Amino acid sequence: MKWSEITIHTTNEAIEPISNILHEAGASGVVIEDPFELIKEREDRFGEIYQLNPDDYPQEGVLVKAYLPINSFLGETVEEIKEAINNLILFNIDIGLNKVTIMEVNEEEWATAWKKYYHPVKISEKFTIVPTWEEYTPVNSDELIIELDPGMAFGTGTHPTTVLCIQALERIVKKGDTVIDVGTGSGVLSIAASMLQAKSVHALDLDEVAVQSAKLNLKLNKVHETATVQQNNLLDGITQESDVIVANILAEVIVRFTDDVYRLLKEDGYFIASGIILQKKEEVKAAIIASGLEIVETVQMEDWISITAKKGK
Repeated sequence: MKWSEITIHTTNEAIEPISNILHEAGASGVVIEDPFELIKEREDRFGEIYQLNPDDYPQEGVLVKAYLPINSFLGETVEEIKEAINNLILFNIDIGLNKVTIMEVNEEEWATAWKKYYHPVKISEKFTIVPTWEEYTPVNSDELIIELDPGMAFGTGTHPTTVLCIQALERIVKKGDTVIDVGTGSGVLSIAASMLQAKSVHALDLDEVAVQSAKLNLKLNKVHETATVQQNNLLDGITQESDVIVANILAEVIVRFTDDVYRLLKEDGYFIASGIILQKKEEVKAAIIASGLEIVETVQMEDWISITAKKGK
């Protein structure tokens, strides 16, 4: 089978929404080529560090790549992708150069392109993300392994916004807690909460494809009896109170449902919000405070922010 590689030259801020657009257009996942990776310091603990070629990275901005099957609808799909990306301007999202290029690759090249980008990565004190095709032996007895297949679901678990959320969950979730995961995507945050011994996890996503992908990943990690997935628009219609609510989505979306978060959080419950670009931090903090929550922690990783808030008595 022939595949089309679509590449968008954009900004770090636009990575998440463009990735979602590509996912909704039928891409199984995305590859992100960020020049920051060339200078990022890493610890070579697991043999996952490889020589990076500077020629593969742009001098400015980032490249977001995805693979779509070549069929009679490809041209129409690409135009829809371009239109959706252009519409991000309406949400005050900087899309940068917004240069879109297309090239043809064969199936063997497509498979190789995916796998060379993903290797075991330790993202917190307890959690390590491991691609399904990699063999990995835990270093510590209490290490928690999340298996993901980037070709199966949106989100590899290693983007700063996801890492920030998982690290916050690790600090907050207690055995027996109930958790709601808003905009679950690949289900990685629900998997993490379940592995931290939450009593129940309710994963929500508006995208039907994401719902199916999350179900597959929950089963792959053997947490599908603890975590359930439902197609739903944010917290609309949800009545179940929860100890923890986590949302790794756009800042522009987070500010729309902070009142619902307050409504559904139990007393002394926590709200973990990520997916927030640095420039949107104050806007999100203001919305959270206006809803009656107290901000207890703000953490930055690269240009991304996570905010943890608490519902007082």
